[in-house]
Amino acid sequence: MLSRIFLVVFAMFFVASCSSTGGKMARSGSTDATADRYAVASEDVDAFQPIRGSAAGARSSDRVFFGFDSSTLGSSAQKTLNRQAKWLKKNSNVKISIEGHCDERGTREYNLALGDRRANAVKSYLVNSGVTPSRISTVSYGKERPAVAGSNSAAWAENRRSVTVLK
Repeated sequence: MLSRIFLVVFAMFFVASCSSTGGKMARSGSTDATADRYAVASEDVDAFQPIRGSAAGARSSDRVFFGFDSSTLGSSAQKTLNRQAKWLKKNSNVKISIEGHCDERGTREYNLALGDRRANAVKSYLVNSGVTPSRISTVSYGKERPAVAGSNSAAWAENRRSVTVLK
């Protein structure tokens, strides 16, 4: 319960204190279409929509999405992470955990490894953006904690993600 409250507060502070950046990097295997569905104006907290199938309080700014069998960060993911990095630099006492997730396809072992690569890709991006590495831990849940139930491309796209959680 307390972690959900922190998550909501994190999203509110994050949105209120940040604006999107214009930096672009090459896209490779990203699913920006999924992430774009949750895109919002960074100054409008009311625009945040709950993520379908997620715990209460989960918002679009706490996660980034990945392409099939990929841990490459697309441009939409980078924009989200730029806002997270900016907020984290302003709130230097906050520690986070980055959860890596996969869709249901693949073996348990393979998906745990892919989830780990996804979580570490996000951590590396945040560290390269100036966030102290000791403030960030990573964990992979593989396919064990889907955000959306289903065996179709829409569900798979939403389950290929990383989630930033306040500790």
